[in-house]
Amino acid sequence: MNKLFHIVTYGCQMNVHESEKIAGILSGLGYESCDDMESADIVVFNTCCIRENAENHAYGNIGMLKKLKAANKNMIIAVGGCLPQQMNKAENLHEKFPYVDIIFGTHNLSKLRDYIIEKQTRKKPIIRIDEREGEICENEKPLRTSYPNAWVNIMYGCNNFCSYCIVPYVRGRERSRKSENIIAEVRQLVSEGYREITLLGQNVNSYGNGTDDITFPELLSKICEIDGKFRIRFMTSHPKDFSEELAKAMSQSDKICHLLHLPVQSGSDRILRAMNRRYTSSDYLRKVDILKKYIPDCEITTDLIVGFPGETEEDFNATLDLVKRVDFSSAFTFVYSRREGTKAATMPDQIPEDVSKRRIMQLVDLVNAQTRAHSAKFVGKTTEILCEDYDEKRGLYLGRNEYGRMGYFKSECDERGNFVNLKINQANGVSLFGDKV
Repeated sequence: MNKLFHIVTYGCQMNVHESEKIAGILSGLGYESCDDMESADIVVFNTCCIRENAENHAYGNIGMLKKLKAANKNMIIAVGGCLPQQMNKAENLHEKFPYVDIIFGTHNLSKLRDYIIEKQTRKKPIIRIDEREGEICENEKPLRTSYPNAWVNIMYGCNNFCSYCIVPYVRGRERSRKSENIIAEVRQLVSEGYREITLLGQNVNSYGNGTDDITFPELLSKICEIDGKFRIRFMTSHPKDFSEELAKAMSQSDKICHLLHLPVQSGSDRILRAMNRRYTSSDYLRKVDILKKYIPDCEITTDLIVGFPGETEEDFNATLDLVKRVDFSSAFTFVYSRREGTKAATMPDQIPEDVSKRRIMQLVDLVNAQTRAHSAKFVGKTTEILCEDYDEKRGLYLGRNEYGRMGYFKSECDERGNFVNLKINQANGVSLFGDKV
C-alpha cells in the first residue's frame, strides 16, 4: 500500500511555494499526495503568523487531528512554518498538542527529511527551532502543483522591521540566492513548459544587497534573455527601494508583466512613520509617476491597512485620497492585526473594533469601484491570457492576462498551458468573459 501525505498551507504565495518544497521532500521519501487528512500517513501544517486569524485557523485544524491520531498511532503530524518560529510558540504547541510528532521552524525546512526518518525510529516528539538562519539550500526539488505557473524564490528574510510585522522575527535577515542559480532554475522551468514565472522575496527590490551579486533590475534583464515565450511577475516590491532602473528594466522586455504590486499600507505620513515604512505619501506618488513614465499602461495593485494604532479620521481620509489619486487596479485591504513581539503591539491608542470595521467597509467600497472600472476597460478589446485551468461548474477555461485579470472562455480543445487571445464581451469585478479569436 502506498504511503500518503497531506499538506495544509496557510498564508501567502511564498508559503504555497514552500509547501511545494515540503511535497518534494515527502515525495523523495516515497510518499504520495492525497486530498484529505483522514487518508494520510503524514500530515504537515505549513503555518503563517502574519495575521491572527491564520494562526487561530491553524490551531483549530491541528486540534481536529487528535481523534485521527488516537485512531492511527502511526500517523505522523508535523507543524512547521512561521508559527513555531515565534518566541515560545514551539513549546506552547507541544504543551497544547502533545500528539504532534515534529515541530520545526522556518530555518529548518530543508532538514524535514531527516526529522521524519528520525521520528520513525523514536517515540519522543522532535522539536527543532534554529534561531539563526542557515545557508540557502540550492538542491531542493519542489513538487510543483501550479502548472503553467511556477514560483521561484530569489531571496529570503527581511531587514525592514515595519512596526506591525512579525516577518523579520520569524524569517530572519535578508539572504539572496546567487543569480546564476536563479537563472538556471528559470531556464529549466521554461524548458519544462512553464509559461509564467513569479519571482518571490519579502522585498525583491533589495535583492543582492550586501553581496557581490547583481541588482534586481539586472537579474530581470538576464532572465528576459532566456529563449521562449513566457511571462515574468515578481513580488513583493517595497516602495522605499523601487527605482527608476527597475521601471526601465520592466519597460525593456515584453516578457515582464505590466503589473506591479507596490504595497503603500497608508496614505498618512504620520501613520507611515509609525509603521516604519521609510517613505512618505509624496515619495510613493513620485514612484508611481516614474513607473507610468516608462510604462503608461502599467496597472498597480497594493496592500492597505486601516485601524493602525493612533489612526485618526484625518489619517484614514488621507488613505482614501491616495487611493483615489493612484487609482489602483485592485488592493488587498486589512484591518490592523496586533502581533505579539512587534513594536506596534505595545503602542497606545489601539483602535476600537467598530471604528476599524466602519473604515474597512468604506475603503473596500472605494477599491471595489476602482476594480470594476479597470475591468470594464477591457470590454470590447482583445487581451491575451495564459490558460491555467478548467472550471467544471461553469464549463469554462480560465487564465489571467498580464494585468492580473482572470479571463473565462469556452473551447472545444484543452487550452491549459496555452496563450489564448480573448475578445472580451463582459466584465464582472476582477473577472472577464470572452470568446477566443
